[in-house]
Amino acid sequence: MGNTKKAFLVKYGEIALKGKNRYIFENILSDHIRRTLKPCGDFRVSKEQGRIFIEPFEDYDEEEVLDRLSRIFGIIGICPVVVLEDMDFERVKEATLSHMKEVYHDFNFTFKVESRRADKRYPLNSMEIACEVGAYLLDHLPDLTVDVRKPSIKVWVEIRGRAYIYSKIIKGPGGMPVGSNGKAMLMLSGGIDSPVAGYLIAKRGVKLDAIYYHSHPYTSERAKQKVVDLAKIVSRYSGNINLNVVPFTDIQLYIYEQCPHEQLTIIMRRIMMIIAERVAEKTGALALVTGESIGQVASQTIQSLTTTNAVCHMPVFRPLIGFDKQDIVDISERIGTYETSILPYEDCCTIFVAKHPVTKPTLKSIIRSEKRLEKIEEMMEEAINGIELIKVRPDQHTEE
Repeated sequence: MGNTKKAFLVKYGEIALKGKNRYIFENILSDHIRRTLKPCGDFRVSKEQGRIFIEPFEDYDEEEVLDRLSRIFGIIGICPVVVLEDMDFERVKEATLSHMKEVYHDFNFTFKVESRRADKRYPLNSMEIACEVGAYLLDHLPDLTVDVRKPSIKVWVEIRGRAYIYSKIIKGPGGMPVGSNGKAMLMLSGGIDSPVAGYLIAKRGVKLDAIYYHSHPYTSERAKQKVVDLAKIVSRYSGNINLNVVPFTDIQLYIYEQCPHEQLTIIMRRIMMIIAERVAEKTGALALVTGESIGQVASQTIQSLTTTNAVCHMPVFRPLIGFDKQDIVDISERIGTYETSILPYEDCCTIFVAKHPVTKPTLKSIIRSEKRLEKIEEMMEEAINGIELIKVRPDQHTEE
């Protein structure tokens, strides 16, 4: 087909409901697509009536392009399409037949032609296009069977100033384009939960920075690298992440020396929240994100969460709060963080853990214990000043 070329049609979901602000979300999504595909070659990304089109200017690896697009939040479907500049209807029918012969080799299946005529000047309406193209395919591919209710394959013909033909829709992750809903600070550990929490919040369009508490020499460089690796996997979905590594050893030892050991975890969590909030304020993040879920460990009972939360002024997002552990593991496996999360390197939250941690703390008793921490303000300031910033980029080596 001389006047045809291949491209990708991107469908989006919630963005379509944004009324007069829709163009803002479309622009953010288009920019994200451009950045994500930059390592794959030169592409033109354009918007047109509820769709985004991606046209290559050079050879590309289709599998890699589809893999990258399938990780971009805001996209609900990616369709490899044949594009016709010449919309003569005979050419449209011939191109549809060629597309079917190229994509399928056995035609013993049911099908239906769906048509959408965005260009109302076209001489045939949507129903006429679908009927005519369907009849043409049946004439040339007699093994096909029409099923208008539950077809095995839907063949799409869209008329939009050009004709677009496709029959496969690769599912996208949905959600909102990252950056359309502000920025939050993810409290990232080396466990299973927090990377999943970051993924789910990024899916709602929130850009992420992250903070990790490093307790060298009780936690090793391998433990820190594990967190960097997890941040890099999450960044494949969320885009660039600035990872703030907080030197936390002195604070942990100080709490251990001054406070009742059964309260160590709660007090440590409260200090972590205070530090995270202060770093978030400096970086423009408007909320904290944690991987907590009710009842998973002693620090995640309702009483513990209430006591921890009382120290925060910012909203704290806990997207996993009602999830079972298996639900979290399933998502972790799907997004590719699980295998890294289960590597057996120590985490700062697992050292100095009391044998019998309090599960029903009261705010009054915790505040009373914290009054023993006379030097904590000075130590927190020192820890914040000592932060190591690691710039995590999905397609690059990390920068420090």
